[in-house]
Amino acid sequence: MQTASKKVITGWAFYDWANSVYNLVITTTFFPIYFTAATKKHFGSENIPFLGRTFINSSLYDYSLAAAYLLIALAYPILTSIADTRGNKKNFMRVFCYMGAAGCSLLYLFDGSNLGWGISFFILASLGYTGSLVFYNSYLPEIAAPEDQDRVSAKGYAYGYIGSVLLQVIGFVLVLVLKDKQFLALRLNFLLVGFWWAGFAQWTFSVLPKPKRERASKVNVFSAGFAEIKKVYGEVKKMAVLKRFLRGFFFYSMGVQTVMLAATLFGSKLLGLKDTKLIITIVLIQLVAIVGATWMSRLSARYGNIRVLMGVVFFWIIICTLFITITSFSWS
Repeated sequence: MQTASKKVITGWAFYDWANSVYNLVITTTFFPIYFTAATKKHFGSENIPFLGRTFINSSLYDYSLAAAYLLIALAYPILTSIADTRGNKKNFMRVFCYMGAAGCSLLYLFDGSNLGWGISFFILASLGYTGSLVFYNSYLPEIAAPEDQDRVSAKGYAYGYIGSVLLQVIGFVLVLVLKDKQFLALRLNFLLVGFWWAGFAQWTFSVLPKPKRERASKVNVFSAGFAEIKKVYGEVKKMAVLKRFLRGFFFYSMGVQTVMLAATLFGSKLLGLKDTKLIITIVLIQLVAIVGATWMSRLSARYGNIRVLMGVVFFWIIICTLFITITSFSWS
């Protein structure tokens, strides 16, 4: 196959620009800070009641995130079945995009007292984000030839980092301008994320081609998804190399996602970083990541994906090991 036109590739990559603001602003920066501050202010303590039990607010945030990803894991077989068997996956991608954007915007209404609603909106945003990614990623083999997929994927990552940093900077300026009303400033950021995500996604939806239906549309997506998993599992058992890869990827992904999602609360509670400095640190990390996404793509083309991945994982292990020894941090 031939790689699609530059317009289609750019439009596809631009969805990363649109939705990566959720990953940075909601799960990584502003919302974890706001969640712990708002609940502590309302309940007068870090220990907050929920569903008949008492939780530390940061732990409840982590449990909420875990619950969202559990729902996502259960929904994945159905979503992937839809992506494979329906010719209208752009519409499903659009639905999940709007679901996630709505969840982010509705977090504006969360003030610490309506804890159940806040957690529900957060889970809704997470489901929308991950659900739309299923259909977004499924477009890559349709618009890019195998030899171009690394380059196209890296372009998406780079766009995502740039877009999320831009909104992060806008949000940071908003926090500085409304420094006497920081809770309002943070809530306005959630509203901005929703409009940014849904708004910029329109470019993607306007240029992505209508996908081909791979199977009959009458296939039951509920049974087909789990049947496909069973079939794939049967094939994987016969392939020793793939089994080792999947086991390794499970632990790799689990470690990386945990670090990424817990880093903000770690920096705030354990390292004692003030909110402003914490936000600046995360912005700097994203700027480095923009260069890193492009650089890693070029290294992969030169040295191969396996060697580069091994190097990155080794680097991750060193960094995480060093952080075990850190109990305080000073940034003057």
